[in-house]
Amino acid sequence: MKERKSLIKSVRIKLFVTLSVVILLIILFLVLVNNFVFGQFYLYSKKKSLISVYKTVNDYYNKEQNTDLESELEQVAIQNNFDILIRDDKNVNVYTSNKDFYSTFGQMNEMTSRKNIGIGTIIEKNDKFIIKEIKDSKNDITYVLLSSILDNGYLLYIRIPITSIQESVKISNNFLCLMAGIIIIISAVIVSYVSRKFTDPILQLNDIAKRMSNLDFSHQYEITNTDDEINNLGKSINTMSDKLEKTIKQLRENNIELEKDIEEKSKIDEMRKSFISDVSHELKTPIALIEGYSEGLLENVNSDEESRRFYAEVILDEANKMDKLVKQLLELMKIEYGKREFNDKSFNIVEVEKEVIRKSKVMLDEKEIEIKFETAKKINVFADDFYIEQIVTNYITNAIKNTKELNKRKEIIIKNKINKQENKVRIEVFNTGDNIPEEHINKIWDRFYKIDDSRNREDGGTGIGLSFVKAIMNNYKNRYGVVNKDDGVEFYFELDLDKE
Repeated sequence: MKERKSLIKSVRIKLFVTLSVVILLIILFLVLVNNFVFGQFYLYSKKKSLISVYKTVNDYYNKEQNTDLESELEQVAIQNNFDILIRDDKNVNVYTSNKDFYSTFGQMNEMTSRKNIGIGTIIEKNDKFIIKEIKDSKNDITYVLLSSILDNGYLLYIRIPITSIQESVKISNNFLCLMAGIIIIISAVIVSYVSRKFTDPILQLNDIAKRMSNLDFSHQYEITNTDDEINNLGKSINTMSDKLEKTIKQLRENNIELEKDIEEKSKIDEMRKSFISDVSHELKTPIALIEGYSEGLLENVNSDEESRRFYAEVILDEANKMDKLVKQLLELMKIEYGKREFNDKSFNIVEVEKEVIRKSKVMLDEKEIEIKFETAKKINVFADDFYIEQIVTNYITNAIKNTKELNKRKEIIIKNKINKQENKVRIEVFNTGDNIPEEHINKIWDRFYKIDDSRNREDGGTGIGLSFVKAIMNNYKNRYGVVNKDDGVEFYFELDLDKE
């Protein structure tokens, strides 16, 4: 807003100052013309009138015309503010239009001389007349005087006061200065009005240009019906804004695609490196076992058939474990790096839990574990049933492996707790047994992390079960975790309830 006001003020001041300077220059020019040209032009005009009267009088006496010279001279004197005096060759007044003019010449000896008619500054002189500028110090009046000896010998004197001319110049100069002040005041009002006609579209264009510099192309210049430069500029800016918006939009789309491609490539590289690292690390033991037992078979370490069958079974078992490990690891990588699509649908989580328990019955009976199932008959959730079944299987399998008898209890408890406010269900799998040390609580979700290195291979696990849980739950952005209880350990995860 401050900048907008500053711009308006700047434009208006510039317009006002420019207009004022132009007006003052015009007034100054008129004053100069008035002082140096108008007086000279007026003097030139009156000089021509003086000469014209001289010719009229001279012609009258030369041709002895029948016209009434006195009446004609009186009319000329009145019209032109002339004082006219005619004297004969004996210095007797023949005609005078002003008695003061006569008395003035009666006191001036120089005027009676036929050789030197009057004093003053000569304006024009020839063999017929002399025109001079004479100062009357007594009356403080300056005159222009034409003195001439007519062809018949008469003396002709015609004068006109020029003090009035100088006074007129002074008055007109004062009037011009007054008009300059009035015009400047009026121009200030006009500039205030006119500047809005210019500044409003300029401010609009300035605002649009600033928005464009910030990549905001939402505003367009309002085109009017007038065909002027500002309107044409507004059209050009609108066109440029549209083209820039389309270009930048295309660049952004291309940039997003490029970023996705780069991110995709980065993920693939990271996944490949991680996969190679994990596989190479985890396959060392089974490869070493296969290599050792294979060498034993080749070298006939044990010649009996039963031993050779045992060696072959170990090699096959390790090969199967390797195949399972690679497949699981590859599947885990795809989930972690978003390469696996989840086929979400509505299904009953209770049925999934019952099915996993049914499949685990042999292990439960073998270890004499009592399982308790505390849940409703039907709880519909929205997720991928295949991957959720893997989580339930992983939790129950881990619970079976780690269940111990405490306080005459050797059991696994499964609970489903519904949270209507969040529209979620929390699945809990508890087993009696030892607590997980606190330093391992957050690490057990990492790939191949083992609390007890001696136990994993005996139980046939791959060490990535909980990593599967972490990857799947991260995909759904739902909570999961483990909590140590007084007499055991509880693993949990949450699912979205079906909205229907």
